[in-house]
Order: sequence, then structure tokens, then C-alpha cells
Amino acid sequence: MENAHGVRAATTEDAEAVCALLNAVDEIEIGAPETALGEVEEDLAKARDAWVAVEDGRTVAYAAILDAGTDGAVDIDHYVLPDRQDAGLRLLDLAEARSRELAAEAGAEHAVVHLHLNANPTLDTALLTGRGWRTVRRHNVLTRPISAEADPHPQPPAGVRLRPCADDADRRAAHRLHQETFTHHFDFRPQGYEEWLRQVAPDWPLVWIASVDGLGDAAVLITRDDREGMGWIRTLGVREESRGRGLAGHLLRHAFATYARRGRDTIGLGVDTENVTGALRLYEAHGMGLHYAVDTWEVRLAV
Repeated sequence: MENAHGVRAATTEDAEAVCALLNAVDEIEIGAPETALGEVEEDLAKARDAWVAVEDGRTVAYAAILDAGTDGAVDIDHYVLPDRQDAGLRLLDLAEARSRELAAEAGAEHAVVHLHLNANPTLDTALLTGRGWRTVRRHNVLTRPISAEADPHPQPPAGVRLRPCADDADRRAAHRLHQETFTHHFDFRPQGYEEWLRQVAPDWPLVWIASVDGLGDAAVLITRDDREGMGWIRTLGVREESRGRGLAGHLLRHAFATYARRGRDTIGLGVDTENVTGALRLYEAHGMGLHYAVDTWEVRLAV
């Protein structure tokens, strides 16, 4: 039952209402609705905790605990309509309190909470800075128009073979490659195979592994085709000893061609602007341009 403030726990039954809220926020922040119902259903099913604020039958704010690590690290989501900041603040209170509890359960002295927000969010960021939050990283969401005519399937570099993840052995290889290639990336937390499956939820026909003669499995490409406005490259990782062989560019062009033939006219991905492997330059060199920017906000909460 909703309390006097219209705030209650969210369930998968709230997916349509939450999706409508997220698309209303999308319209304001990036100019078009880009959230698919399946994404919201998946997030609600995986969330440790989630809440909605409802006014006159309309969901006006949403927050969720997406992940919590054994080191006190907690990832949260937060969305609010611009004229309902009071409701957003109430959900922020709940998310911070639950983050403290999860960190305490993990035996940590602090909850280190991360929240990803559009660089120009509907949430009043003064509410965050007034509570000790600060920005610690920026990611760019890049997009590129694609077409079957302009994006043919590329020929692989010499000695390189590409295969889809067709069986359990390939899937476990994709997991190992993801864990290895992202070890030194910002905010990366190691995950066992089963936990990784729950969090990443791979669409296996759209996951590929590249192998190199003499080196074995060297790179992984993980993509999703469940977004409203575009195909999505979730992960592109190349092992350090295999870099400089054109693997990343080949996998990128393979994704362009694959999604063009699936009927998509746009493909996108997110990239850390401080990525030391040169990923941002690679993507821009292949025609990808800025769609919008996302800031990672952080707060340390004593438990």
C-alpha cells in the first residue's frame, strides 16, 4: 500500500509506469524516448531494492539499488520529473539509507555509492552536492548511423577468426575475456560466471569472440538489440597482448554490419572519456559521434 507521501517499494508490475517515467526523462534530457520496456523489466527483476513515488496515479520518481559489492560499493539508479524534486529527494533518502545497510552487511566502514546521471539531468544536482556527492567520471554515449549499403561485413585481419558464442564453453570464454580486459577500467568489479550472467544478461546470438593464430581467444564483443532507438554495443574488450592488430576496429565494423542487416539505422555505445586504451579515439575514427554525456556521481556514507 502506498504511504501518505505516495512512496512505496517497486516491483516488476511497475515496469510500464517506470518505463513511461524514464522516457519522459529521456525526452527532456536527450530529446527523444530511448528506454525500452524490456530494459526496465530486466532492471526491476535484478534490483536489490527499488522504489517509486506516485502522484495522482502517475509515477513521478524512481530509484533502485542495482548492485552491491563486498567492499561497500553500491550502484544506484535515480530518475525524477523536474517539477517533483521533493519526491526525488525522498527516494534518494531511501537509496542512501539502504546503501548504508548493504555496506554494513558486507562489513565495510563506508558505503561508496555511485549514480550515473545525464550531464544535464532532471534531478537538481544541488540536492546532491548539498549531501556530499561529487562527480568523479564522465562517459560519453556515442552513436553512428548505419546501413546495409554503407556497412558491409568486414574481412578479418590476417590470422583472426570470429565466432559467435554457441555453447557453454564459448560463453565462459566470453566471461573470462570480459573480466580480464576490463580489470583496470574505472568502477570495474570482478564477478563470477553466474553473477555475471545475471548482471550482463547476454543476448548470446549477438556476442562474438575473436581468436588470433598463436594467441587463442583475444577479444570479445557483447551487444544487445533491446533498446528503443538503436542497437547497443555493451562491451568491446581486447586482451593487452593482442592490441594493435586491428581487432577492436574489426569487431566494431562487424557490429555495424550485423545491426544494419537487422534493420537498425543507428548503433550506440558508452565510453569512459578517460579510458587509457584509446577507445574514444577509436570510436570517433570509425564515425561515431557524441549523443549525450553521462556523469558518475559518488558519495561516501559512513555506516
